[in-house]
Amino acid sequence: MAFSSLNFFRALLLLFLATSAFSTRPYKEGLTPHFYDYACPQALPAIKHVVEAAVQQERRMGASLLRLHFHDCFVNGCDASILLDPSPTIDSEKLAFPNNNSVDKACGYSLVSCADILAIAARDSVVALGGPSWEVQLGRRDSTRASRTTANTDIPAPNMDLPSLISTFQKQGLNTRDLVALSGAHTIGFAQCRVFRNRTYNDANMAADFAGSLQSLCLRTGEDSNLAGLDPSPAQFDALYFHNLLAQKGLLHSDQALYSGGSTDELVKTYSDDAEAFWDDFAKSMIKMGNIKPLIGNQGQIRLNCRTVN
Repeated sequence: MAFSSLNFFRALLLLFLATSAFSTRPYKEGLTPHFYDYACPQALPAIKHVVEAAVQQERRMGASLLRLHFHDCFVNGCDASILLDPSPTIDSEKLAFPNNNSVDKACGYSLVSCADILAIAARDSVVALGGPSWEVQLGRRDSTRASRTTANTDIPAPNMDLPSLISTFQKQGLNTRDLVALSGAHTIGFAQCRVFRNRTYNDANMAADFAGSLQSLCLRTGEDSNLAGLDPSPAQFDALYFHNLLAQKGLLHSDQALYSGGSTDELVKTYSDDAEAFWDDFAKSMIKMGNIKPLIGNQGQIRLNCRTVN
């Protein structure tokens, strides 16, 4: 049976209730990997344990957790605003098109910020699926607001072309290398028919056999929720995503845009030939993305329930 959202909430709740007697002093100098070393040394091992259990029960959970951190950071910074439920004063990002049905996968209860839990869970998910590790910078605090409008405009869309993707990443302080490396996160996970249907029936830069197989899965109308792997091994963090792009088998329009005669073609080839280069750049770009406008010091709050403000 799949590891349900409710079970995930309860597991994190139990793991972190024990730490609620501690408190961390606001750290005003920026993020550091050692933020919880003294106040809550069990935090990172506890999150790792929960993530590993979740991924073992449901391999798709790893891609969902990675996606949460990515989408969180692209909307007003890495502040866990993505986890907030709608309220009279909060226009929840959960209801934005890119996030719908993906949010209730992760939450917690502790002195450890929800934003940091997302960042750590993203790293641990990649590792659990065979990918690289990196030293997560910590000390983020949680936002008390959310913006569905910003989520709809700032999160990269699956129908974007290369110039639009480059512009969207540049807005966050990320360059084209970050764009290609982070897009490699699509080596894990699935997409729904409604997201790739238009490409399947209309894009010229798609291998005929690949298009045919997708059309049998995703008819012109209906069956919007049918799933296709973002690459041939959607539960394994590898470099097959880039192999697919070279063969014109990118599932999303925005995937294939990375290898379409533009400025990112050579980097796609590099990552396809050298998985270690991809892993190295992916880890660096994840750290860089995790530093997008964090709330630190006395900014924001540490939510006791990630779904609502205190």
